[in-house]
This record gives sequence, C-alpha cells and structure tokens, in this order.
Amino acid sequence: MMSASNPTPATTFSIFLFFLISSFQLSYSVGNTTTLFLCPEIEKESLLSFKQSLKDPENQLSSWDGEVINCCKWKGVICNNGHVHQLHLPGMSLDGKMNSSLLNLKYLTYLDLSRSDLLLGGTIPSFIGSFAKLEYLNLSGTGVHGKVPHTIGNLSNLHTLDLGFAGDYPDFLVVDSLEWLSGLSQLEYLNMDFVNLSRANNWAQVINSLPSLVELHFQSCSLDLIAPLAPDDVNVTTSLNHLYLSDNSLSSITTRWIFQITNLFSLDLSVNSLYGPIPTISNATKLHHINLSENHFNSSIPNWFYLCKDLEYVDLSWNLLSGTISNSIANMTSLNTPLASYNQLSGHLTNQFGEFKSLRILDLGKNSFSGAIPVNIGKLSSLEELWLYNNKFTGTLPESLGQLFNLKRLEIEDNMLEGIVTETHFTNLTKLEDLCASGNQLSLKVSPNWNPPFQLKYLRIASWNLGEGSQSQIPSWIEKQKNIEYLDLSNTGISGSIPRWVWKIPFLKLSDNHLYGKIQMADTMMELDLSNNSFSGGISHFLCDTTYQTHGLQSLNLGGNQLSGELPDCWMKLPSLRNLNLGNNNMSGSIPNSIGFLGDLTYLNLYGNRLSGEIPSLMHNFTQLVLMNLGDNDLDGGIPTWVGTDLFQLRYLILRSNILSGKISPEICLPNSLQVLDLSDNKLSGIIPSCLSNLSGMATPGSLIYYGTSYKSFGNNLLSGSISVAIKGSELEYSQGTTLSLVTNINLSKNNLSGNIPKELIRLVELQSLNLSQNRLTGPIPEKIGDMKQLESVDFSMNSLSGQIPTSVALLSFLSYLNISYNDLTGEIPKSTQLMSLNASGFIGNSLCGPPLPTKCNDDGDEGHEQNEENEEEGAEESKIEWVYVVASLGYAVGFSIVCSALVLNKSWREAYFGFLQSMWDKLYVYVCIKFNKLSAREESG
Repeated sequence: MMSASNPTPATTFSIFLFFLISSFQLSYSVGNTTTLFLCPEIEKESLLSFKQSLKDPENQLSSWDGEVINCCKWKGVICNNGHVHQLHLPGMSLDGKMNSSLLNLKYLTYLDLSRSDLLLGGTIPSFIGSFAKLEYLNLSGTGVHGKVPHTIGNLSNLHTLDLGFAGDYPDFLVVDSLEWLSGLSQLEYLNMDFVNLSRANNWAQVINSLPSLVELHFQSCSLDLIAPLAPDDVNVTTSLNHLYLSDNSLSSITTRWIFQITNLFSLDLSVNSLYGPIPTISNATKLHHINLSENHFNSSIPNWFYLCKDLEYVDLSWNLLSGTISNSIANMTSLNTPLASYNQLSGHLTNQFGEFKSLRILDLGKNSFSGAIPVNIGKLSSLEELWLYNNKFTGTLPESLGQLFNLKRLEIEDNMLEGIVTETHFTNLTKLEDLCASGNQLSLKVSPNWNPPFQLKYLRIASWNLGEGSQSQIPSWIEKQKNIEYLDLSNTGISGSIPRWVWKIPFLKLSDNHLYGKIQMADTMMELDLSNNSFSGGISHFLCDTTYQTHGLQSLNLGGNQLSGELPDCWMKLPSLRNLNLGNNNMSGSIPNSIGFLGDLTYLNLYGNRLSGEIPSLMHNFTQLVLMNLGDNDLDGGIPTWVGTDLFQLRYLILRSNILSGKISPEICLPNSLQVLDLSDNKLSGIIPSCLSNLSGMATPGSLIYYGTSYKSFGNNLLSGSISVAIKGSELEYSQGTTLSLVTNINLSKNNLSGNIPKELIRLVELQSLNLSQNRLTGPIPEKIGDMKQLESVDFSMNSLSGQIPTSVALLSFLSYLNISYNDLTGEIPKSTQLMSLNASGFIGNSLCGPPLPTKCNDDGDEGHEQNEENEEEGAEESKIEWVYVVASLGYAVGFSIVCSALVLNKSWREAYFGFLQSMWDKLYVYVCIKFNKLSAREESG
C-alpha cells in the first residue's frame, strides 16, 4: 500500500494539466480583455433599446441579439475592459433617431454614424453633448438639418468633429454662432463642409483660439464675411496645418491673416471672391498644397511662392494674374502639379521647366505665353499631362516631345505653331491617349503605312495640313486607333467620301472640308458635324431608316451643305438630340410636327432654306431651347405666343426674312434672358411692345454669360458653328457657344410697325445694337437714349420720326454706327467727338444741321435752314459763280504756259529753277530723317 504522501503518477499528471490549462487561459485573457469581461447589462440593454427605435431593412444589426450574452461581440461595437468604448456604424441603411438610451454608455469615446440614414430629415439631438468621454464624433453625410446644438461644446475631450455633408442636401445644417467651439481645447480635426455658417461672422477669431486644431474644413459654408482680426491677433501662433475654405464668398482684405500661418501645409481658397493682389508677404513657406483658383487676383505671382521648396501642388487657374514666371521657379524642386490656366500670364517658358523631374501635370493654357516651346521639355520624364492651349507659342513643335514616355494628354490647341510634324515627334509616346492640337499651322507627314506607338481616345488636329492630292483623304493610320472616341479633322483639306470605319467613332467632326457621298449613322454616334462640305440629297435615309439606331445622338450639324428634299418626319427617333443645325441648305416643305418630340433640344438652326408653312405648335415642347434660328425661309402666319410663354430658356430668337404677319404680342417679353431678338424683314404690324424693357438679359448690368469651351472636357460643346447677326449695317458672324454669348441685339427693321419708340427701351442698358429702320414709326427719339451706355449700333432710318436729336446721344461713347436718315428730324446735331466721327450719310434726308453734315447752323443756335432751301439759294447764285470760275481758270492756264515756255527756252533759268527744287528737296529729306530718328529714340526710351 502506497503512502498518502506519495502521489500517484495519474494525480501528478492531473495537477500538471490543471496548471497548464490555467496558465493558457490567463495568458489568453490578458491578451483579450473582451473575452475576459462581459459588457454590463445596462449597456447591453441601451444598445438593444437603440436598435428597437430603428428601422433596419437590410438587417445589418442582426448580430445585436439579446440571446448573445456579450454585446462586445456585436457588429460595430468595440469594448475595452468590459465597457462599450466605440460604435462604428458608418454607411448603414438605418432609419430612425438617436435614442437617449445611448447615454448609458458612460465610457463611449468613439461614435461614427457617417453616411447612414440614421438622422436623415432629423436634427442633431442636444443630448449629444452629454457623452462626457467622447473623443471622436462623425455625423457627416447623414442628411441632418436644423441648428447645430451648442451642447457639442461640452465635449471637452473631443479630438475629431465631422459634421460635413457629402450628400445631396447642402445647407440643411445651420450654425448661428461658433462660440461653443471655444470649449473644445483638444480639438484637432474639424469638418463642417456644406454647413451654413453665414451667421458666424467671428469664425476666424474662434478658430485662432483653438490651440490644438490641425485641420479645418469650411468648404461651401456660405461664408461671406470675416470679422477683422485685432492687430495683435494677426501673428497669432496656430497649430493649423491644413485649411480648406473653398466655394465661399470670402474677400481679400479679410483673409490676409491666413498667409501668416507659419505651419500651414495645405491651403484651399478656391472659388471665392478674392480680388486684388495676392499678398506680397507670407510666412506660409512650408506649403505643400495651395489652391487659389477661380478668384479675381490681378497681380503677378509673388516672390514668396518661389521660396516654397516643399510645394508640390499649386493651382492659380481662373484668375486675372499677369506678368511672367520668374526664373526662381527653379527653387521649387518638389513641384509636380503647377496649374495656372485662364490668366493673363506672358513671357517665354523658362528652360528650367525641363529640370523638374517630378512634374506630372503642367497646365498653362489660356494665357499669353509666347516664343518657342522649350526643347528640353522632353526631359520631363514623369510628365503625364501637358496643357499649353490658347497661347501665342510660335515656331515648330519640338521633336523632344517624343521622349515623354509617360505622357497621356498633349493639349496645344490654338497657338501659332507651324512646321512639319513627323513620326519622330511620337517615338516613345506609348501611353498617349489625348492629342489635341487644333488651330495651328502644322503639317503632318508620316508614312502611309505608319503604325503609331499609341492608342488614342481623343484626336483633335483641326486646321492641320494632312496632305495633298491622293494624300488628302482621312489618314488610314487613324483606323488603327481602336479606342478612339473623339475625332476632329475639321478644315484639314481632306476630300472624297468617308470610309465606313469612321462612322463608328462616337464624336465625329469633319466640318469645312471637301467631303461628299452618303451620310451614314452608327449605333454609337453621339455627335456628328459635317457642316460646310459638299453632301447632297436628302437625310431621311439615315434618320428614318430603322437600320440606323439614333437614340444616343446628341448633336447633328449638317449646315452649309447642298442637302435638299423635305425635312424628315421621324424626329421621335432622336430623343437625346440637343443640337440640330440644318441651316444654309436647300431643304423645302413644312416643318414636321414630329420635331416637337425633341424635348431636350437646346439649339435649333434651320436658317437659309426654303421651308414654308406655319411654325408647328408642338415646338412649344422645346422648354430647354436656348437658340432658335428659323430665319431666311418662307414661313408664314403669326409669331406663336408659346414662344414667350413656354420657351423660357430662350436667349437667341432669329425669325428674320420670312413672311410672318400680325402683331408682336407682349408674351415675346416673357423669356427674360433673351439677348438677341431678330424679327426683321417680315410683315409684322402694330406697335413695339414696351415690355421689351423687361428683358433682363439686356437690362441687367453684368448679366451676360460667357459660354466658353472648356478644354478639359470633350463631347460637351454641342453649340458648334456660327450664325450671322445684322449689326452696324452689315451681317457679322458670331461663333455659337463663345462670342455669340456676349452679343445683345434687337432688330425689328423692314416691317410695318407703327407708333412711337417706347421710352421704356432705355432700360436696356446692356443692349449693343438696336435696329428699328424701315417701318412707320412716329414721334421723337427717346430723350434718355444716352442711358443705354453699351449701344454700338443704332438704326432708326426710313421712318417718320420727328423732333430734335436728344442731346444725351452724345453720351454714347461706344457708338460707332448711327443711321437716322430719312425721317422728319430737325435742329442741330448734338456736338460730340463721337458723333462728328460718324458718316454724314446717316443724317441725310432730315432738316438737320451741324457736323458731320456740311450744313452749318445759325449762330444763335436756332434751327438751320432746311436743306432744300439751301439748294435753291445755291442754284440762284450758280450763274454768277460759274463766270468767276471760267475767268480764273483762263488766267491760271495763261500764266502757267508763260512760266513753262521761259524755262524751256532759257537754259540758265531752267538749271537755276531745278537746282533750287533739288536743294529744297534735300533739306526737307534731312529734316524728316532727323525728326523720325528722334521720335524713335524717344519711344524706345519710354
């Protein structure tokens, strides 16, 4: 029998196993406190109560189950020492409200409800300020509205506060004051993008009082005023590294303190109302990222910019900056993305650009840079995008461009480059996707069998010379570009028919060439411009044929061809069409009703055809129409009232040279954005509606919008071509989408209009051209016509206007054409340098006197003698004057013959006479040369 003091082997093994398991559990528990501790019942019940107040259609909180004892294992719940510390519920489709039961989570430090529907349509509860230990709060993108509760200021431990809204409901959240932020002394990150801060005028002072703030986002917050900082606050020490204030209405004076923040790494002040010079002094030389784009800065680039050695990204585009780029740019060794397009910068590109090995994007488009593109630009081995469009670069395209093996986009449109482009220019451009070089005088000379190293998406080489004779067809190498989406070969001299493979390109512009043949259509076609070619025949074969799918077509420009036949009646096949130009062809018949199905149409040009009948009533569906040009046809009937009542987006209405009759209804004034109204050369009668003065597009200063083409987008410039506008007595061409947007014109000439010129028209202060000629208008010229400061052309000729010319006409400083001939006007023409420089023919056929007419007025200022009376007096004295002329002429002839005879017969007299003339000529020549040299030297020194 064994002693009790000696354990058996089995007992020994059991004890060993117990200690082993205990040690394992202890070590595991130390490493995983979640397993060791269970969340308190009160916290578990709080979470369950919160869940019960929610709608969870996608069952995303399925793990929140009361049967699961430990809530620390639930989705989005993170515990520490057995207490709920963090709730991560971002992006969940939860609907409901925050439940106050969450206040039982006494240890909560992290709450993320971002991008969820939890607060959609609701407000931020005031009890949110009771989470005493909260360090992180993210309610961004929740669609919450109302006021931000000041109780958030009680969260003294808060490090991150994100109330920014990234959804579709900007300005839903409003702040009436930011004083409550002063209690957040530990706050490091603050995002309130899209929160309305328009009432928080002292935000700058509050921000500068937060000692720990590192990053601030106040973008699109309706900030329009910053209360000026006290003088001793300007140099306040701040921990700010990142400051984002874009898309507000901040002014320059109140933002100067920002440039004194010494530790600033990122600064975004884009899309504001900043004007004047960029501050010339700045302490923010540690910047890595700065964006001042889309403001009104009008200075040169300040020198402190070139001291920012760490600057990588700089965007100064869309300002009014001038001057040159300093050679000191060589100091900016970290630069990889300099953007300065749409300014007025000038000078030559410095050769130092070739030393920026990290440069990825260089955008200097839409400036006034000149000279040659530097040859060493080929050293920019990291360059991916080069934007030099719309400048004044000259010379040839450097062959070194072919060494940019990372280049994806090359934008050099609208410069003055010339010379030959060969295969060498593209040697290593294997990544090139966009080649946009239209508007230069370049010639492409490559092998007929050339196989380019790239696969282009966009090719725009309009105005290039692509070859002569058999070489002037569409180059075959383009067929090898399998990814091409946009092709512009306008005005390149190509001829012949279009190959079948070309029709598959979605955006196709081949205008101003010598192309002919059968027009086709591919299912993928979105924009087709064949204007100003030699295509003939009808267009029904490709628009109405069910073989061609045209549903995606957005722009169709066939103007300036030889197309004939009637307009097809199948426009319902083109529901996406926005731009239709069939002008200057030989189309006939009436406008079909089916055209009314083009509900998205913004531009319609049927000018210069032989269309007849009335304007179809279904065109009232054109609610998006901006331009309607039906001029120079044979349309009859009246001007439909729906033109004014339904086409409220209309800016350009041209119905001239038709057979339209009836009165001009007041409804024509309803599209208040109208800026070109041409109803001339019709049979309209009645009076001129006085409501024309309500056209805000011509009455509101600064109301004109420039619809310029963005060179960073493709396929969106649907307003292509040009239209003619009758101004200054002649037809002037304006480009659609660009210069046309700056034109204002009213032309009601060549009708049967009667009555007075409405005095209300003087409110049209933006109107540039007014033509009311060849009507039956009576009464005076409006007395305050001089208030129409922008008038450049006025034509009131061939009416029955009476009275005197208003003296205010002399105030029209832009007036360069005035025709008031053949009326019943009397008196003296107002004296001004502007009027004296005008053609006298614009005043004849009246009873006027004074310059520019030769008829002088009486000294007492009364009306001058009528022109016909002066003619009678001149006729009565004609016989007396004629004899004086006869006698004087005979005397001159006799005297001249005596002098000539003496010079011929007497040699010494002849030599003396011609010697005298030679001497005088030499003296005159020397005098002129000396004077000219002095003037030239003075101009050079000035």
